Amino acid sequence: MTQHGKVLAIVTNYGVEQDELLVPVRHLRENGVHVDIAAPERNEIRTLVGDKDPGKTVQPTLTLDEIDAAGYDLLLIPGGTINADTLRLHQAAVDTVLAFTTAGRPVAAICHGPWLLAEAGVAYGKQLTSYPSLRTDLANAGATWTDEPLVTDDADNWRLVTSRNPGDLEHFLRGIDTALRTQVGAADVH
Repeated sequence: MTQHGKVLAIVTNYGVEQDELLVPVRHLRENGVHVDIAAPERNEIRTLVGDKDPGKTVQPTLTLDEIDAAGYDLLLIPGGTINADTLRLHQAAVDTVLAFTTAGRPVAAICHGPWLLAEAGVAYGKQLTSYPSLRTDLANAGATWTDEPLVTDDADNWRLVTSRNPGDLEHFLRGIDTALRTQVGAADVH
């Protein structure tokens, strides 16, 4: 199934969970979607497997400070404990989340990625899932946490797609595909 559209993945230069970045990026690109990967620096992104073992390295296509969120149809926030905890300290990453949600464009976050949603103040009123250790943080941010492989929520006029961990990637990809198809289709109508 060939799709169109542009997706932005935001990560840090160290600590993103390898498959939570590379599997969606490969899936989307193989289906005709343009994907940019933004990181704080232009240096290579060093992924990890299971938060500890060295994974593959990836070159970012732009820096967080160079992002023009208006040019994208969906925001992808991969997990990895170190990645997610560090990413939420970057104001450009928080601002990117706000730009997408304010414009009503979908956000897909997996594993520890939803920490950034709490930091941006957009988790409130959303039903979502994540790595189980984030449950209390997300509840404190006003979200309703559910232990499911895929949770999609359209509250507040923007779609949130969330999954728990790399084991949920098949579900996560299906949620991303649906959100992107809906977003790009809506953009074609306007």
